[in-house]
Amino acid sequence: MSRFNILVALWSVSLCLSIFPNLASAQLKQNYYAKICPNVETIVRNAVTQKFKQTFVTVPATLRLFFHDCFVQGCDASVIIASSGNNQAEKDHPDNLSLAGDGFDTVIKAKAAVDAVASCRNKVSCADILAMATRDVIALSGGPSYEVELGRLDGLSSTAASVNGNLPQPTFNLKQLHSMFVAHGLTQADMIALSAAHTVGFSHCSRFANRIYNFSRENPVDPTLDKAYAAQLQSMCPKNVDPRIAINMDPNTPNKFDNVYFQNLQQGKGLFTSDQVLFTDSRSKPTVDAWAGNSPAFQQAFITAITKLGRVGVKTGANGNIRTDCSAFN
Repeated sequence: MSRFNILVALWSVSLCLSIFPNLASAQLKQNYYAKICPNVETIVRNAVTQKFKQTFVTVPATLRLFFHDCFVQGCDASVIIASSGNNQAEKDHPDNLSLAGDGFDTVIKAKAAVDAVASCRNKVSCADILAMATRDVIALSGGPSYEVELGRLDGLSSTAASVNGNLPQPTFNLKQLHSMFVAHGLTQADMIALSAAHTVGFSHCSRFANRIYNFSRENPVDPTLDKAYAAQLQSMCPKNVDPRIAINMDPNTPNKFDNVYFQNLQQGKGLFTSDQVLFTDSRSKPTVDAWAGNSPAFQQAFITAITKLGRVGVKTGANGNIRTDCSAFN
């Protein structure tokens, strides 16, 4: 190959990396551990199922942990790192303080189960265990099962400062949601599908109190809220409520991963502004209406979206490693 051709080839590679920063996801594949730890998915599923039997909170806690991990520094388990010494880690940022301990515990228990098998010890990343556990909690709560792409390494950095401005807020409008998801290579349809994870979530009252008490000078209660639902929320979340109180985000089927989330939006029963706006904004309303009446279409869209989410910011080569303890750097 001539020097000119080599230069062109190198330029092409660098151009690809600049245009496609998530190119690291190309190394992800199904059955990645087939020759390394062939039973890893069964081991993780069994550990997750055991945790699920102890508490349903395992489901929303694990799902949310995966989302918060992928959206800040990529799907690299950096959100699981504990703060130490002079480093305040991601998990201690105010936006992450509400991440339920059961999500972290699910990953730690699954990691211990994997490492209990001698041939698998220190061969499977915490990031991949979280990705598999997320798939498993969705299936355990009635949602779709799907093949998980694997091959992530664990991240080498975790700072609370990195979380600033990188997670969607409950007050976001459609434009704000769209901008944040597009920045991670996700479409509006992906964003709407992933929002439906709130079908099994719960929230502290402070996250939506503005919608039921001081929405605006003209309307103390958000007019897009169903009146009976608003009254119900006020009774569960009085003004001086204990800040530890949390309520279900889906008032109808809170323990089932389903498309009722979209039916709730049609009835003015989206808990957050960022939920209800998906129905009130004409740009996203057709998708909400379609999935409210078509569960298989929603499930397929969700599989597509969460698979794409799992490719965000994947660490490879010298940019990551496999942690022996998911909560601490090696």
